[in-house]
Amino acid sequence: MQMRYGSNQLLPNIRYCTRCCLPETVEGITFDELGICTACQSSEQKMHIDWKKREIELRKILEEAKEKAKSNYDCILPISGGKDSFFQAHVLTKVYGMKPLAVTFSHNWFSETGYYNLQRCLEVFDLDHIMFTPNRKLVNKIARKSLEMIGDTCWTCHAGVGAFPLHIACKFDIPLLVYGESIAEDSGRASYFEPVRKFDREYFTKVSAKVEPKDMVCEYLSQKDLYPFEVPSAEECEAKGVFGIHLGDFIFWDEERQTEFVRDEYGWKETEIEGAYKGYKSAECVMAGMHDFTCYLKRGYGRAAHQASVDIRKGLLTRDEGLKLSAQIDPIRPEALDYYLESTGMSEEDFYETMKRIKHEKIKDIELPIKPKLNKNRERIFPFNDQIIEKIYDRKDPREGER
Repeated sequence: MQMRYGSNQLLPNIRYCTRCCLPETVEGITFDELGICTACQSSEQKMHIDWKKREIELRKILEEAKEKAKSNYDCILPISGGKDSFFQAHVLTKVYGMKPLAVTFSHNWFSETGYYNLQRCLEVFDLDHIMFTPNRKLVNKIARKSLEMIGDTCWTCHAGVGAFPLHIACKFDIPLLVYGESIAEDSGRASYFEPVRKFDREYFTKVSAKVEPKDMVCEYLSQKDLYPFEVPSAEECEAKGVFGIHLGDFIFWDEERQTEFVRDEYGWKETEIEGAYKGYKSAECVMAGMHDFTCYLKRGYGRAAHQASVDIRKGLLTRDEGLKLSAQIDPIRPEALDYYLESTGMSEEDFYETMKRIKHEKIKDIELPIKPKLNKNRERIFPFNDQIIEKIYDRKDPREGER
């Protein structure tokens, strides 16, 4: 029997955190004896951590990296152009005087705002930069297989952001990779006092990609196609001494305050993001709305529930306000779904059938509402590099006919 949302905006028979909006379907989430989730526990733990002591640890790591680097780059800075990228670049170059090599694995779905932000970051922090971009047809093929394998459209990015910086670290002999937000920050999968995973060569496979390139091989994806997503061997990483850290494990992380800082200080730009009520998370990607919509269809919550939970912990929303907000926004069908269907050749019926098969066991019998989007997105949901080609060559959007 199919069940619908209750009047209180909660999914029926699903356990929720007693403090925020996160349900038990969140990957890796646990609750304490008071029913408080890992993410809420983690936010409290931040108030009891000796951040001065942790900053000393960070300074030691960075100074050692700088000393060992000699005339080479001090570290790898994996960068997308997002808010965290800017803040990481600020901390490394302006606070600690590091010379990082910026490395980008491009998802080939850059938004106009995201493309600007990436170039702006490289300019204001004087960063040398290497970027790898998989071809568009490959991205489209992987996006289709990704839905079936992990229940979202973004395996390309999940796997690539782990593999490519590791390859550069090994090839350029730069052992240290410096990432931004800690996995303990708001995700519900770990806490600061009980970390689940330490960074290693398989970190991003375990945290987000879930499956290896060999698992993605199918009638339209070969092992050769998927070679760019292979991580270096354990022997190679060990020989080079490759390791990664997250700044959020060493300095107090406040994404709202940091976003305001990089916006006001360096000209970073927000944009409208589908499925969200804030304009700064995943601003670099036109497909962010698809990632979050598939999370909603698979697990019963989306980006709005996550953002509302953060605001509840900060005292900006009540729990009831957060639940109502997420129930209003999470079910909205994104414009990005149209682009996804056309670029992958999948029908909308097949899309929903695939999501139904991969739906979390706890919500298998719950009929999740899907709402139409009433207003066009302020920013065009179409990769910006294609927009440039379209503008220069005065051709139409390929979704509207032949180019």
